Amino acid sequence: MGTIYGDWLKQQRETAGLTQQQLADMAVMTRSHVSHIEAGRRVPSKEDARRLDKALNTGDVLSSFLPQDDVAVTDYFDAVRQLEQQAVAIKEFASAFVPGILQTKGYARAVLSSVFPPVSEEECDRRVVTRLERAKLLDDPATPVVWTLLDEAVLRRPVGAREVMAEQITHLVRLAESGRVRVHVLPFGVGLHPLMQGMLTLMTFEDQPPVGYGEGVNMGKLHDSPAVVKRLEDIYALALSDAMPLKESIALLRATAKDYGHHD
Repeated sequence: MGTIYGDWLKQQRETAGLTQQQLADMAVMTRSHVSHIEAGRRVPSKEDARRLDKALNTGDVLSSFLPQDDVAVTDYFDAVRQLEQQAVAIKEFASAFVPGILQTKGYARAVLSSVFPPVSEEECDRRVVTRLERAKLLDDPATPVVWTLLDEAVLRRPVGAREVMAEQITHLVRLAESGRVRVHVLPFGVGLHPLMQGMLTLMTFEDQPPVGYGEGVNMGKLHDSPAVVKRLEDIYALALSDAMPLKESIALLRATAKDYGHHD
């Protein structure tokens, strides 16, 4: 998924006779981070770009022509999806829908069928399969670690039929009780909180800097500026501190699933 920026960086590196590892050492980065930038999967921070310019003796070209990160979800989500598969820890916040990697087939279909303009049944099927493929990262019993913070509105606003909601919430209960995913509910009683503006995903990695991904109405933004990511992590931690503990959250999930018609 190369980009003009990434392709140019690769060309300059190869012209200088450097391997990715050599450039990474000179720019105080990891080889995989350089690889992701060249492939268009990451946008370097301003500091990354400055160090790359210095290592390659390219003046301020890489710093001056950083790709704009204010782009549509459809343009950026391929990169987000790839990063999701590489992450060792994922923290999600959802204000309207259950996060994609935790969705059941029925819930995913209900969400994806509600898009505007409408899509064909065949296209909806394709999108559902893609979403369920993302969820396979949970097949690994330990990695990535997943924390999920749900606004209570996610549970109260029906998505699809009542049985769809019951199945979805029961799925969350099973994941939480198995220890595979931590689920915390941010109750209505908290009132205003700093994450109400949309959804947020925070991802950390073994060998690359952390990233944040925020999404609103038909728009999404991938952040890898260290200062921005740190601010998003702090906001997440602040909201999490107001959430219900795990056991209480599971109890609320169980009760809500029962309200929608699920019976053990």
